[in-house]
Amino acid sequence: MLRTREQVRVLGPGDRDRFIALAEQDPVVNVFADYRARLTNLDERWLGGQVWGRFEGEELVAGCHLGANLVPVQCTPEDVGAFADVALRRRSSVGTIVGPSEVVGSLWGIIEPRWARPREHRPLQPHLEISSPSAVAAAVDVRPTTPRDLEQLYPACVAMYTEEVGVSPENDAGGGDLYRARIQQLIARGWSMASFDDRGVVFKAEVACVTPYAAQVQGVWVRPDRRGEGLATSGMSAVVQHVLGTGMAPVVSLYVNEWNTAARAAYARVGFEQTATFATLMF
Repeated sequence: MLRTREQVRVLGPGDRDRFIALAEQDPVVNVFADYRARLTNLDERWLGGQVWGRFEGEELVAGCHLGANLVPVQCTPEDVGAFADVALRRRSSVGTIVGPSEVVGSLWGIIEPRWARPREHRPLQPHLEISSPSAVAAAVDVRPTTPRDLEQLYPACVAMYTEEVGVSPENDAGGGDLYRARIQQLIARGWSMASFDDRGVVFKAEVACVTPYAAQVQGVWVRPDRRGEGLATSGMSAVVQHVLGTGMAPVVSLYVNEWNTAARAAYARVGFEQTATFATLMF
């Protein structure tokens, strides 16, 4: 039940600046929502969903991105109850719930009885950051990809996604066309990096979103026959060097599955440090 002078409502273009200010209270953790607000101006036509806010008087104190991803923004475990009914109305369109572990756990505790069972629950994902070049030598062959690389890069992206998520991105509505278009978009933005040998992609990673405060990396992958050679470490060092050196963002972040000890060890060698713990529910 809302207290006096509390309000929960859909945010629009007129709320853009105050929502960004809310996200900037923890700008690296909130990089996804911050990026989406800057990209779409909170216009539902471009969001493909909605962003909701909880107000105390005139002050925006918590938010929730509701599209293909449900992402709480500056929510406490107590705040999430304000967004539970909204989330339940949009549950058929949400593919993942992701955010700080305690907050996601509190939201799920409220909505679980009326939501579909998740395909997978990853409750303790280390959220990592680095803000200076790695002491590890960067792989000299890791570079931004170009449109000419697409035919080699796309199968590697599908393989990574399938390995990570457990289903192929080509199973989604629209098949591979939408996923291929997303990879092409990342290439065009200079957000896709990879190295190659005569068999194709050796290492790859993408920058998923960028704000003035952070760049979030996703899709880190080494071809199975080349694993164990330290390529994830030198490759990620190259990604960090590129992001920081080009001025793309002052911090590089990512989150990793708690059970992926090899990846966690590689990121630690690069110099990433844990700053938060995320949770992800996938449907």
